[in-house]
Amino acid sequence: MDVHLIDGTFELFRHFYSPRTDEADPAGMAGVRGVVGSVLGMLENGATHMGVATDHVIESFRNQLWPGYKTGDGIDPELWAQFWPLEDALEAMGVVVWPMVEFEADDALAAAAAIAAADRRVRRVIICTPDKDLGQCVTDGRIVQLDRRTGEVRDAAGVEAKFGVPPASMADWLALVGDSADGFPGLPGWGAKSAAAVLARYRHLEDIPPRAADWDIPVRGAARLAATLADDREQAILFRTLATLRKDALPAFGVESLRWKGPALLFADVARALGAPGLAERAARLAAGMR
Repeated sequence: MDVHLIDGTFELFRHFYSPRTDEADPAGMAGVRGVVGSVLGMLENGATHMGVATDHVIESFRNQLWPGYKTGDGIDPELWAQFWPLEDALEAMGVVVWPMVEFEADDALAAAAAIAAADRRVRRVIICTPDKDLGQCVTDGRIVQLDRRTGEVRDAAGVEAKFGVPPASMADWLALVGDSADGFPGLPGWGAKSAAAVLARYRHLEDIPPRAADWDIPVRGAARLAATLADDREQAILFRTLATLRKDALPAFGVESLRWKGPALLFADVARALGAPGLAERAARLAAGMR
């Protein structure tokens, strides 16, 4: 079996900001309708086991570690109002949802991927998000990333081709380069190419020789980069902690608990409230065909 793990927060943003053919939205839930319809489409196309991770709140334990870490400030109120209804709608459709509070949706995806991959019955774990953070979870052929917008599937070789480092070095790479979406800057002077060149050779921050003279690879501005890392090593380690996804974010579960068995009776009411009663009809037809 394949297990599909979906970044519900990313999907909600994506559908909320996608061009709409019909601007009328009396229910005020266009983003939720888009995500629910998209997830239902995955089931109609053969997905059998899935879980959706959401940010029930935006803040997490990381905000206590770094004051500049991302918050919910600036989120469009109309979008913000759809966070919890999305969770309710997906649950009513019969999909497993992990609403995260202390941790983030990305942590839940990382934890779920590790749990699912440990089950020998699972052929592949497909993490449905293009988010570079999740690149650290990819393994050779067993856990992959899927960008549902483009259809690109990214395995370990794909992560290395895109970022210049293997999955195991992604958190170190982010520590040096920074992640503007998450609100930490990386180290001054370190760019994507220089970080990739150094980590492709040394893999992790603590393995990088403190003196540029001891580096056995040519890197432009090596002396300046080495000095910056020496001065800001503790901050780099902190940034790596921020970038490292927590595989303990979910309690253990059996993979069979992710099997879609059909919608709850109340999904018809939920679909009508969303202004899309056809979603319930589609889900009911699909469930009937499984019996």
